[in-house]
Amino acid sequence: MTSDSALLALQRATHATLQVLAAELADLALTASEINVLAILADGPGLTVSEICDAAGSRPSTITSVLDRLERRGHISRGVRPADRRVVVIELTSSGRQAADTIRRTLASVEARALDGLPPEAIAGFRTVLRALAEVSP
Repeated sequence: MTSDSALLALQRATHATLQVLAAELADLALTASEINVLAILADGPGLTVSEICDAAGSRPSTITSVLDRLERRGHISRGVRPADRRVVVIELTSSGRQAADTIRRTLASVEARALDGLPPEAIAGFRTVLRALAEVSP
């Protein structure tokens, strides 16, 4: 029965969450994919395109077009690793870091509001289910 489907519930929750994030981050004028990539890059040092693809769960062609748009807007730069100049590394610029910080604060706020009052074991179970769904093979 589809009304009990965890995947359908996840899809609905994702859609609702993306609408909230779009409204709260409207001043940044970024797409959901751009927001996702900036949030991934906010975790630390530069990442390769493959690492970003893995974290985003997207194809390289999709991520490359997102990176192109972010680079045109001055949010990222492409460089190389000194130890291996064949490896392209994507890093946040100053404006990209500012946008990523805003995104991270907004994500934390939305998550806190959504999960407020839920017992820790329910949140832990939810994260377990999300990890299992993320591991499903095509």
